[in-house]
Amino acid sequence: MLLMSDFSASDPRAVLSVSPQTWLTEGDPVTLICEVNGSSTGWTFSWFTDTGSSDSRYRYDLLSDSSRGAGGNYTVSSAALKHTGVYVCRAKRGEPAYNTTISNKQPLWVTGVSPPVSLIVRPNRTQHFTSDSLSLSCEDQSNSTGWTVRRYTDSWEKLEDCSSSVSGSQTGSTCTISPTITHDTGVYWCESESGEKYHPVNITVHPDVILESPVHPVTEGETLTLRCLDRHTTPPNLRADFYKDGSLIQSQTTEMIISTVSKSHEGFYSCKHRERGESPKSWISVTASHSGSQISVLHTLSSVLAVSPYLLVTVVLIFKCCRMRAASVEEQEPAI
Repeated sequence: MLLMSDFSASDPRAVLSVSPQTWLTEGDPVTLICEVNGSSTGWTFSWFTDTGSSDSRYRYDLLSDSSRGAGGNYTVSSAALKHTGVYVCRAKRGEPAYNTTISNKQPLWVTGVSPPVSLIVRPNRTQHFTSDSLSLSCEDQSNSTGWTVRRYTDSWEKLEDCSSSVSGSQTGSTCTISPTITHDTGVYWCESESGEKYHPVNITVHPDVILESPVHPVTEGETLTLRCLDRHTTPPNLRADFYKDGSLIQSQTTEMIISTVSKSHEGFYSCKHRERGESPKSWISVTASHSGSQISVLHTLSSVLAVSPYLLVTVVLIFKCCRMRAASVEEQEPAI
């Protein structure tokens, strides 16, 4: 167990980053990179998870599979739901060992392909206006009430219950925030009584222009529709420019439609109006379509079955031709 109070503010500080991104789908690879600015040699590294705060002190647990080795990289070859969380790192060198201060916090969010519980957001979008009402509910097939809506806010960098919001309250497995404020921006998820985290959703609260985008991951082959909304206009739809990962992809339209989504469409999206302003960015996650794979296999199988009679006839004709040629050769050979 590591406590923030174990370090002095004047000590060298480790810097933690992530590659390729903080939002992952089950099975994706990810690497946590720990560095010490201005001093790159002779360090060994350890990685920790943020377990929350106790008595105003942040607590960190050492990862059981932390390599503690040189190089500064902690790699997960296949992300799982258990890897969702907030990470920090520390470096040390010399004998006796000299430790850096704890690094910045680096969250990782892993979206499950078939999570046992869904975080239902009402209104059904990832971005919301300030001074609105927001409801988040953990719902599973058994209607269990053993779930708590938890969050990690950008403003405070703290793991806490959703009800910790200035205007938040939790009833059963449902959290209500009314009215919303910009400090409610963060990642929300459903947490079991044993501490397992499921279905993280990035929620953004913004005063003016927002992007209407789906809460849940989009499946390959489905249709994705994005709209730009302004709280001060009626109707709220704006004719705006749409961006993906900072690059303009569609100009001056009230909505952007991608009719057949593929993995290449995954990324950060936003919209911008020349006078009203720009929305925050929202991450659009794309999951593989199992039914699409099955359809592809069935299509291939049906194609083979469709041409198989012709293949069979061809094989039979070739076989008969070879038999006839062999018989002809035998007749022409002289007897000995």
